[in-house]
Amino acid sequence: MSMKMNALHHHHLPLLLVGLFAAAVMAKPARLKFVVHEPSRFHFDKPENYISMYHQEGSETLYVGGQAVIYVLTFNYRGVHDVQISAPSDQTAIDTCKAKGAPLELECDNFITVIEKVNDTFIVCGTNAGSPRCWTLVNDTVLTDVQGVGQIASPSDISPPYPSQKSISLPAGGSLYSAISAVGGYAGSIRRTFGSQKLLKMEKIWLLNPQFAGAAVIPSSLKYKEEIYFFFSEINKTAREDEEPYRARIGRICTVDEGGIEPLVPDSWTTFMKVRVMCGAGNTQQQYNNMKQAVVLTAQDKRAGVMYGLFSNAWGRTVICAYSIEDIDQAFSTSKLKGYSNAFIGNRPGMCGRKNSSAGGHNYMKNLGVIRFHPEIEDVIRPVGVAPLDLPTDDQITHTVADIVLAVNDEHYSVLYLGTEQGKVLKVLHSSEGVFIVSQYSMFRNEGPVLNMAINPQKGHLYVATAMEVQRLPLADCGRYGDTCRECILSRDPYCGWDKARRRCIAIPPGYNVTSGILIQNLDQSNSSVCGEAAALKQRRTSPREVLVPSNTSIFLPCPVRSFHATYRWEKDNCIKNYPCLFSGDFCVLGPAVDMPLREGVFRCMATEDGFKVEVISFKLVNHGRLLAASLASTVAPSLMLAMAAFWLH
Repeated sequence: MSMKMNALHHHHLPLLLVGLFAAAVMAKPARLKFVVHEPSRFHFDKPENYISMYHQEGSETLYVGGQAVIYVLTFNYRGVHDVQISAPSDQTAIDTCKAKGAPLELECDNFITVIEKVNDTFIVCGTNAGSPRCWTLVNDTVLTDVQGVGQIASPSDISPPYPSQKSISLPAGGSLYSAISAVGGYAGSIRRTFGSQKLLKMEKIWLLNPQFAGAAVIPSSLKYKEEIYFFFSEINKTAREDEEPYRARIGRICTVDEGGIEPLVPDSWTTFMKVRVMCGAGNTQQQYNNMKQAVVLTAQDKRAGVMYGLFSNAWGRTVICAYSIEDIDQAFSTSKLKGYSNAFIGNRPGMCGRKNSSAGGHNYMKNLGVIRFHPEIEDVIRPVGVAPLDLPTDDQITHTVADIVLAVNDEHYSVLYLGTEQGKVLKVLHSSEGVFIVSQYSMFRNEGPVLNMAINPQKGHLYVATAMEVQRLPLADCGRYGDTCRECILSRDPYCGWDKARRRCIAIPPGYNVTSGILIQNLDQSNSSVCGEAAALKQRRTSPREVLVPSNTSIFLPCPVRSFHATYRWEKDNCIKNYPCLFSGDFCVLGPAVDMPLREGVFRCMATEDGFKVEVISFKLVNHGRLLAASLASTVAPSLMLAMAAFWLH
């Protein structure tokens, strides 16, 4: 959101956050729509309905965990090199799984749920047909037993027994943190499961059947103040019949937490706190309480940043709400504890402190008791701008990733990539003006929900997976926007700028000197006046394509819709009168009307956007004079004439 990560403090919030939703407007669709046929795609041999992903910063390799296999995929511009590492279940585990009845018999296999690198150790865990196991991955080729690599929890604390049970894993500071959702008799947990630090767990009273949606490290310049946020939904036990049974939460722990001391929570967190998160329009009944996924963008060493939560309601509609990390941090630091009204003695319970700074003292023991029974705070976290992001409602969002981009104006902007139920990807700019959908990508031959995505800002790539394939997209997709300054600027893509010297739309190079003035952008509004092309645009004309029209035939003229934010009209013979479009797919179609039979003349398709009218295409119709045979004329349907004309456009 024109997030200005170095200045996300309350006196800046009116510009950065609150102003995002000052006016309610109809959500605009994606400005541009692309069908992608990149060679950088990998097809699974069989459908992979549960997918885990890992990529290392700066690497071109993507690790994908599937059913009894790990795919090691190395992408390049010619295609994908793949190595498949077999990871079958123990036969004993499969037999036991089938005997006791898994949620689905198909789940009686080894689904890879965790692929993470902790320090120099590649940890891989899988469901192993209901009896989770962990391995280490050596040289990207061999799975070896995990024993002997240091302190590690039971595999069942890292991986769920079945893939339909959602889990989250997060490496931080040389340790691995694992969160496994509740199912059946399992209550759900947040644990530290691997590393040199003490392995810790939850107290059962802290969570109410959680379903985890994500986790993120919240950095601090003071290492002992570094935190991890866990995002989840809980069952609301007090919900009435007409209320949703979920409540969204953020749980938080300090990475320096080493547990309590006997007799209080010796193996449990001493810094766990949780807060309710609201996503909806103010205090109205239209709330989205089921958090499905969450991602966080933060500036290094600062408590500034933004969290994006993907929520659904009881009817399955999905929305995204944005939250200020500073607001969340403030709530955890200052809010009253729910159900606790006494004054705090000494340090506030649950705060991050230097290791063992006060362990063993009377106040420390008292604080352990307070935080054990009162981990929830009273404050409620509400989205910036009060309401969800103003996105079109016809796209069911299944997955999201985010990136923070340094633009030409030396400010940071956030970009969201939203995967949909239909296998499409929306690229969204979040700025002080609200949300702007830069483009929509249709990229899969077999339409299906986007199951997982991974973003690699260092190499500039996005990886998108469905059950059938994985594909890579460039983050800076500047070449698709066109060859004029206006087209480049109106894309409002933070990754791209117009190179005035080379007259090309190019990716902002790493380390670009903003004072050089070589590149231009305009991200906060759709305004291409920086290009200074107004006069040239008004003079632009296309060469009319000649079409011979038989006397007794109706013809329909297609105009390709380039920008879905433009207004399209047809003009005839340079007359002032405009003729509207019939929209057919991605074409603005001109058909015959009483006041304008399509017989002879020059017909021009005009697109108006950003205050400028630009000619897209033109046709010169010439009366052929000949009559078509009746039998033939009846078969030349208008749609065929349209298809023939559309063929000429490619």
